[in-house]
Amino acid sequence: MKEIIITKQDSNRIHKSIMDAKKNNSIKKEDAERLLRELHAAKIVESAEIPADVVTMNSVVKIHFQNNKTETEFKIVYPEQANIKEKKISIFSPVAAALIGYRVKDEIDWIVPSGMTKIIIDEIIYQPEAAGDFEL
Repeated sequence: MKEIIITKQDSNRIHKSIMDAKKNNSIKKEDAERLLRELHAAKIVESAEIPADVVTMNSVVKIHFQNNKTETEFKIVYPEQANIKEKKISIFSPVAAALIGYRVKDEIDWIVPSGMTKIIIDEIIYQPEAAGDFEL
């Protein structure tokens, strides 16, 4: 598994979101555990130290699925900000959880509702840290 890198702020906020969701029964146990495993395996850095090619919270990413060549672009957000019409995908969704902490050009094997697929990160259109937006 490739090393994933997450900002300290993102790690803390994602943990809090998971704990809140568990209390409200608004996250599946297996989804929470999968995301927590990713967080615990990640290298944690300060926001100013995150490379510009790493997917962070509030990043706008362009990806494609290798199995069907489908391309899509969306923003990874916290659950309460999710809005599919605005292309804002919750970190709790399988595809967003698969991407957090990975870099442009990384290929991620991930189980999505339709089965195993390979997700390729084509571009980070916007990353808050690279833009100097450390408080998002």
